[in-house]
Amino acid sequence: MAGSSATLWMEKLFKVLVIGDQGVGKSSIVLRYVNKRFDERYKASIGVDFGLKTIEWDRQTVVRLQLWDIAGQERFKKMSRVYYRGAMGAVVVFDMTNSSTLEAAAEWKQDLDSKVSLDSGRPVPAVLLANKCDIIGRDRDLVSSLDGFCKDNSFAGWFETSAKDNINIDEAGAFLVKQMMLCDTSLSAEEYHRDVIKVSQAPEESQSQSLCCWSPRL
Repeated sequence: MAGSSATLWMEKLFKVLVIGDQGVGKSSIVLRYVNKRFDERYKASIGVDFGLKTIEWDRQTVVRLQLWDIAGQERFKKMSRVYYRGAMGAVVVFDMTNSSTLEAAAEWKQDLDSKVSLDSGRPVPAVLLANKCDIIGRDRDLVSSLDGFCKDNSFAGWFETSAKDNINIDEAGAFLVKQMMLCDTSLSAEEYHRDVIKVSQAPEESQSQSLCCWSPRL
C-alpha cells in the first residue's frame, strides 16, 4: 500500500550472570525482578538457578534476559568459567550490612573479567548492587566509598537495592540492559547498517549514560 512501511521487529537475547557471596540476596533479587515478589523463606542456591525476563524495550525491540543465579559457595567459583561462557552482562551483589561481602564483590568481578569478555576484548557490563538497604544500621561510610570502588573495579554503576521492599530492582535491571544494548549496538553496527536496521534508543526517560561510573540519586 502506498505510503505504508513494514514494521521491523528485533528480539535480543542476553545472558546475565548474578554473582556474589552466599547470603547477599541474589536469589531474592532475581525473584523480585522476574516474578515481582519476595519470599521470606530464604533458601541458598545450589549450583545455578535460572530466571527468564522479557522486556518490551521500545516499539521495535523485545529484550529477553536469561538470568543465571550462581551459587556463592566457594566450591562453585572453580566452575565459574563454564557458567560465565556467553554472558553479555553481570549483576554483582553484596550485603551492605556486611562489609566483607563488598571485598568479595571485588574478587567476583576480577574472576568475571578474567573469564569472559565482549568480542572487542572489553569487559562485559556489570552493575554493583548494594543490597538490603532497608535494614537499619547500614554503613553510610561504605556507601560513600562506592563511586571510587566502581571506578577501581570497572563497574558500569551501582545501586542501593532492597529485594524485600522492591527498591531500585527494576531501575538497576533497566540500567544494565541499556549498557548491554549499547555494547551490542557497537559490536553489530556494520550488520545493522547492511540490513538498514537501527537499534532504537531506550525511551526518552532512559537515555544512554556513561559506562563508568553512574550511581543513583537517593
